[in-house]
Amino acid sequence: MSAHNLEGNLYHRDYIIGIVLLLIVVVLWTSSNFLTQDLFEDGYEKPFLVTYLNTSAFAFYLIPYAIKKSITGGSTSADDSNELLPLTTKETAQLAASFCFLWFIANWTVNASLDYTSVASATILSSMSGFFTLAIGRVFRVETLTLVKIGAVATSFIGVVLVSASDSSQTNPGPPAPSSSLNPDRINSMTMFAYVHILGDALALLSALFYALYVTLLKVRIRSESRIDMQLFFGFVGLFNILTCWPIGILLHITGVERFEMPYTSKAVLALLINMGITLSSDYIYVIAMLKTTPLVVTIGLSLTMPLAVLGDFVLGKPAKIQVIVGAAVVLCSFILVGLEDAHNAEEPDLLTGRIIEEGQDEGGVRLEEEVAAEP
Repeated sequence: MSAHNLEGNLYHRDYIIGIVLLLIVVVLWTSSNFLTQDLFEDGYEKPFLVTYLNTSAFAFYLIPYAIKKSITGGSTSADDSNELLPLTTKETAQLAASFCFLWFIANWTVNASLDYTSVASATILSSMSGFFTLAIGRVFRVETLTLVKIGAVATSFIGVVLVSASDSSQTNPGPPAPSSSLNPDRINSMTMFAYVHILGDALALLSALFYALYVTLLKVRIRSESRIDMQLFFGFVGLFNILTCWPIGILLHITGVERFEMPYTSKAVLALLINMGITLSSDYIYVIAMLKTTPLVVTIGLSLTMPLAVLGDFVLGKPAKIQVIVGAAVVLCSFILVGLEDAHNAEEPDLLTGRIIEEGQDEGGVRLEEEVAAEP
């Protein structure tokens, strides 16, 4: 067998492994959403605390790093053939400090949205991150703007409109009976319910925006995933979240927005621990899946959380309305459309400049201070 064929077989094997890992992430993330919503429905409505515990769990990744460093004496091996040198521990910590708050906001808003809307709706709307990524990526010149991609973005917004319209009128009981037509409490209750679901949709979209900012800017900063130890990076993200985000919790407690309370049932404690475990494992598996495939593949693959969430709501006795189902299908199709465009038209010129935007070109690069200083 030639070296070329052997390399091709290894690539395909890794690709299949990456797809399998991605499917595991899809199941884990959707399960985490249902666990979080079930926790809220049981009365423990603490989206900030849930997010704080989940993201803080990343700090456990520093334990194997500390053990490895104590055994090896901190020595690391670098591949001199790489054009881009791996980030040092200090540079990785600086990068984590820069991005931990974006990561926290992205997770906090999606958890908060589950307190106001369904898992299916929150999942569909938060999956808009792929399209925010396209827009932000174009600003930083790491994505090519094409007619097909613009059409896919427009299509996705149709899905968003369907989901949002369904949520805002989900429990509209129709015209009130004459005896209650002048009841202000009933009218206020109906209005508040509509506003609550709109708020949930807005939080899910905000999560999509912050996640897109996080992923795109991280890619621009490191330029190649091989340069960074993602386990170490997540460990520092968890550590910085522990050290910097607790004042937000105190502020929420003082203002009464979210009172700090220990979980009062064993079921709530178990749900919190399982959620922490899911977050700790799934985010790392997600990175491995991305390294074995491509960021585009995992972005498209994660859209599978949408039909899975709709199915989960149906199994739990909360079947989605036809608008939500159609919205899921529309958003899923738009993701696939973007994927096919990138797969078959990688060399298509950008609409605005008429030139091909290549990954890693200097126009879109944002470098670490140490790199800028080191370059001639």
